[in-house]
Amino acid sequence: MAVLTELPTADATRVAEAHGLPAVTEIHPIAAGSVNSNFFLDLADGRRVFLRIYEEQDTDGVAFEWATLRHLAEHDVPIPKRIEGPPPGALRVAGKPVALFELAGGEMSCQKAVTEARCTAVGGLLARVHLACADLGWRRTSRFDRRSLAKRMGRIPRRGELAPVCNRLEAGFAMIDVPPDLPRGLTHGDLFRDNVLWEGDTLSAAIDWESAAWDTLAYDLAVAILAWCVGDDFDWSLARAMLAGYEAERPLSDAEARSLRDLCCAAALRFTVTRITDFHLRAEGAVGVHKDYRRMLLRLDRVEALAPEAFVATLRGSG
Repeated sequence: MAVLTELPTADATRVAEAHGLPAVTEIHPIAAGSVNSNFFLDLADGRRVFLRIYEEQDTDGVAFEWATLRHLAEHDVPIPKRIEGPPPGALRVAGKPVALFELAGGEMSCQKAVTEARCTAVGGLLARVHLACADLGWRRTSRFDRRSLAKRMGRIPRRGELAPVCNRLEAGFAMIDVPPDLPRGLTHGDLFRDNVLWEGDTLSAAIDWESAAWDTLAYDLAVAILAWCVGDDFDWSLARAMLAGYEAERPLSDAEARSLRDLCCAAALRFTVTRITDFHLRAEGAVGVHKDYRRMLLRLDRVEALAPEAFVATLRGSG
């Protein structure tokens, strides 16, 4: 991501000491991600911790994430441990809320290392999250709902290569037909490969819950399928493994299954929009990785090529 907010050593130490930690000796900006400014902090006692500056959320959003993490930890979902300190929003850098986390063990998976077994594990984890958070008392609408995405699309210039892309995005959103009464609950919303850590083939942690929201559960599965099951092209064997892992814990209803194709389209459209606004249009000189929106359009092509019934039948190996 772009490191949108600089972190002076004095501010880093102030945040660390407010959490009962020693002074910061070195700060390492993290390029991965697309929303917040993230840093590793080396402490005077030799430890390293993770600091996040929330770029798009204020106290309410931070409080929701922290409540979600507490709830997931109580249900033994593998997540990073937040370092306890002042209440949400009380500590700020450049006027923005911050949080500190212990480092979670494990490594991210490259696409070549994605296997059916790993996809099964990711699907199973996602289903356990959905089941565990059925009694979460907090509610929050996704920051990437249709209205918010429309605002983001308004920032995209309709010229050059982006003019036909905007037309396609508008047409794609207009074609989506998802029943409004599908089961809803706590969703991660962004379970891409860089948000899951592995120790060998064991899933050790699901990280970055700041986009979590109360949303359509099957949409969360659709996001994960698009995130994990596309290399140079759509890999149906990986997608089948992820669906099998999910349904081993939480079988989809008939309505959810019928809607899975349109939910995948919605996910591809959502991430096309945000990759344009957060990466393609990003100011020159920003520190971070680049995520190409065209990769999401490839996913959209593959999903749109099948009718809803054919999509789910292929996904379940019966088509």
